[in-house]
Amino acid sequence: MDEYARQLVEVVETVLPRWVERSVDRVQTAWVEAGGLPGADTAAHASEVGRRAGVEVGAELRALFEADIDEQRSNPLGVLRHAVRYPTLVLRSAGVPCVERSEFDVMHFPDDDYGLTPMTFADVDDALHEPGILWGAMKARLHLDRHRRVAGDDVDGDDVDGDDMGKPSADR
Repeated sequence: MDEYARQLVEVVETVLPRWVERSVDRVQTAWVEAGGLPGADTAAHASEVGRRAGVEVGAELRALFEADIDEQRSNPLGVLRHAVRYPTLVLRSAGVPCVERSEFDVMHFPDDDYGLTPMTFADVDDALHEPGILWGAMKARLHLDRHRRVAGDDVDGDDVDGDDMGKPSADR
């Protein structure tokens, strides 16, 4: 696992427990303000489940990053989107009813009863934005370098389409 991946995992493990707690608090607060009854010990349950989320999602990311880039069938944001199961578990056990969601969300995120699926790294925590972007840029560069070589294109990137237009005119 490279340094960018390692940094992303470390930040996820740090911020994901707080995201679970914030998500549960936000949805439950809205439910109580609408007249619902608060769940017993929901904050403690969210804290416990949040810690578990940090450990388990960190392990999922490590497994993803240990795979060759051409074998990776997901990405870190996809893994984080599946972490919605943690606050969902807490909210369901507290008796908080599902929220109304768009047809798109129901179709694409069927396990997200509460509209919590992050669309960006920053939706989980601002601290994830930069490590997520850096990891993505590093993976893209590795992928391009590898597949340029395989395709026989100019590896240094000055002749991506193979038409020699990257060479000085005297060399053509």
